[in-house]
Amino acid sequence: MKSTLVVICLVPVLSMIAANVSPAADRLQWGEALSRNMVSHEKGLPDGFDPGQRDAAGNIDVATTENVRWTARLGNTTYGSPTVAGGRVFIGTNNEMPRDPRCQGDRGVLMCFDEKTGEFLWQLVVPKFYKIKWADWRLCGVSSTPTVEGERLYLMSNRCEVMCLDVQGMANGNDGPFTDEGRHTAPADEPALKPGPKDADIVWIYDLNEELGVAPHNAANCSVLLHGDLLYVCTCNGVDWTHKFVINPKAPSVIVLNKQTGKLVARDDFGIGPDITHGQWTSPSMGEVDGKMLAFHGSGDNWLYAYEALDPKQLGDGPVKLKNVFKFNGHPAAQTQDYPAPDHQHDSTSYEVTAMPVFHNGRVYVPFTQEPFHRMKEGWLACIDASKTGDVTRSALVWKYDALGSSASTPAIADGLVYAVDFLQGKLHCIDAETGKCYWIHDVGRNTCGSPLVADGKVYLGTGMQLFWVLAAGKELKVLNRIRMLNSINSTPTAANGVLYVATDRHLYAVGK
Repeated sequence: MKSTLVVICLVPVLSMIAANVSPAADRLQWGEALSRNMVSHEKGLPDGFDPGQRDAAGNIDVATTENVRWTARLGNTTYGSPTVAGGRVFIGTNNEMPRDPRCQGDRGVLMCFDEKTGEFLWQLVVPKFYKIKWADWRLCGVSSTPTVEGERLYLMSNRCEVMCLDVQGMANGNDGPFTDEGRHTAPADEPALKPGPKDADIVWIYDLNEELGVAPHNAANCSVLLHGDLLYVCTCNGVDWTHKFVINPKAPSVIVLNKQTGKLVARDDFGIGPDITHGQWTSPSMGEVDGKMLAFHGSGDNWLYAYEALDPKQLGDGPVKLKNVFKFNGHPAAQTQDYPAPDHQHDSTSYEVTAMPVFHNGRVYVPFTQEPFHRMKEGWLACIDASKTGDVTRSALVWKYDALGSSASTPAIADGLVYAVDFLQGKLHCIDAETGKCYWIHDVGRNTCGSPLVADGKVYLGTGMQLFWVLAAGKELKVLNRIRMLNSINSTPTAANGVLYVATDRHLYAVGK
């Protein structure tokens, strides 16, 4: 039975903050609210399912599946993870299977489906970021996982725009102040399109490149963090196509927008400047430390930054600078010796953060990694005391786990255990959250950039090797199921209202008895 829709309040009850989990209900963003922990309180989730077979049109024949309620066709590459809210399921993909014959070719797409039936409701189509070609890599599509509150959805488009959308699309009319969807969703050299009932309704847009000179590398993919009336955004600013320099070192790495208007209210003061190794593909997280709300940013220059969450009452007419609280150098050498910034930040020893920092019980869990997508192998997992201030590189490390390897995946923490996966070697690690002791390592398959989800006593994980794993959560390794999928998985499973949502590159599955 579908749970009652729970809207995340501005000030959650203290018990929920302490547990870092929400009641079983909708899944309004990627990971738990604020903490970004990849856990869920959903019950009755399946130990396995049969993904079925394709029909002649390339769709999944549901009659050939088992434990699958419905499936929906996506593009042919999907990096976004599902968000479930208000009877709808939202997911970012590409346009290789166009639902609108007027929109052909490589574009970014956000799709919306009916939660009960999988019926296609509407889509946002965004042309390529032609202004900076390497900023919107071929066939990546919309890789931002959306955040939903009530009737509004927030995401970052493939053109490095923070967008606010009406969750009902054009079905209830064209809400303002933005009303020129037909021009915005068509390439500049093509005629504007006339929006229809299956098209997205854009409420407002904040263009990070136009307004701040942000130039992403490969993808703009931040999953926006909502806190009160404010949106916290990693800008995804990165290096140029040669990988030798940052195009705009003065551009911010983190900004804060008003959720109602899209107005810029704050930006970071980290001073990262030219020291970005590659891109910045992380997303913000947040947690309460000693009575104050702190936000966390894993940067492209191998540092973890903590800054104070903003009090809207203290905001003025113009944007303010975020107040730094601590910073932690994630290069392994910085833990044992004085480590100045390298003369050339793009050498083989450079580290960065590509996963989201997870806040749990006063600590931050974050992988520091060499560039996983360039097939570099080194990386480690850090557990950091979030109560320290200043440069905490030598003072805040609770424990480190050196065996992780390069990783693009966000950890999941549940029942005193951390589940983390490396990208290149394809191994899932189960680690004690208090001590960093490893209990087991399991080979799940290489090229894993999605994150594990812990729910209903199980660990769910999809891989780039077309495998979906179901393991028992706990200190002993127990494989419940190994499912051969029809396509690769580059996203994180989502559990909502008693259903498990699994997105492969080409299909979205709603799994449940």
